[in-house]
Amino acid sequence: MNIDYQLLSPQQCRSEPLAKDTDLGFGQLRTDHIFLMDYQNGEWINARIVPYQNLQLAPGAMALHYGQSIFEGAKAFLHQDNEIYTFRLDKNCERLNQSAEILSMPTLDVDKQLQAINALLDVERLWMPTATGASMYIRPFMFATDDSLSVKPSNSYTFAVMLSPSGAYYAKGMSKSLKLLITQQYHRAVSGGTGAAKAAGNYAASLRAQQHASSVGADQVLYLDASNQYLEEVGAMNHFHITRSGELVIPEFTDTILKSITSQSILSLTNELKSLLDLTPVQKKISIKQFLADVQSGEIIEAGGFGTAAVTASVGHYILDNGEHYTVGNGEIGEKTQKLYQYYSDIQQGKQPAPDSWLVRVERIN
Repeated sequence: MNIDYQLLSPQQCRSEPLAKDTDLGFGQLRTDHIFLMDYQNGEWINARIVPYQNLQLAPGAMALHYGQSIFEGAKAFLHQDNEIYTFRLDKNCERLNQSAEILSMPTLDVDKQLQAINALLDVERLWMPTATGASMYIRPFMFATDDSLSVKPSNSYTFAVMLSPSGAYYAKGMSKSLKLLITQQYHRAVSGGTGAAKAAGNYAASLRAQQHASSVGADQVLYLDASNQYLEEVGAMNHFHITRSGELVIPEFTDTILKSITSQSILSLTNELKSLLDLTPVQKKISIKQFLADVQSGEIIEAGGFGTAAVTASVGHYILDNGEHYTVGNGEIGEKTQKLYQYYSDIQQGKQPAPDSWLVRVERIN
């Protein structure tokens, strides 16, 4: 794939490395450039890196009316050798294609996605954050561009990649546990729908539930399945809990759950986690009734969430629609959860050995 580099002049873009004490937030900063590519007449064309700018869309663009819009979230890290490494980026590219298929959108070869993202990272090296716990958040996305009010798949699309130097997803980071609302009033997805896709509409549909959670003092919603019998996932991450016997339990993946790359990685680290943390990752169908009973009895000693943005978050409290409150352990961040977060973060940052192909260095081209 040939990429047309339409870069800002050296006088117009960043000329020095990002200061270590820069106030990053999460997803707020933008780098100087964006990658764009168009899909027309059955093929992807016009790959380019251009200055970060507003996108022009027809008022009738189908993404705006019928929600054909998907995205991904990945991370890159600056290691001690001063080189940039992406973390399991191929898995994000594969998942983007899975989302595309669910929403009747065209797929894009994984190799081309990787080339696009790596080229943009290479251009934006001076934007790489160096603060502890920081990373370059990578946001690939695709949306329908046909100017049509007919309800059907679009014939044209744009694929884009933007970058955001970011700190912790939750402002409190791993300094304080979260409280989740378990509600029967709202549901994230139903079987046969788009729950397994990273689709924009899924997140729009979660906002009302999130606002309700905030109104009762919760940080996010832990969704149940449509029957209100089984745990599924949290709005921005997969859920997990840890038992007295050392099982690290993640709900079984279904077509109503987005498969977190972090969860999949944890499940593939069985030997390492058993040896280092005495944890055994497993997947099970989790009854909400049994889950709450096990929290109350102390059988469940820690809980949290896995996701690219948050990495590992700790959950110390659950609240139900009727106001009932359940506390995991002492309500604080658990020892094993803290160690799990540190171990996984150390892998990403090159401080712990990573399985083959998990970390890939961004080649210097420009």
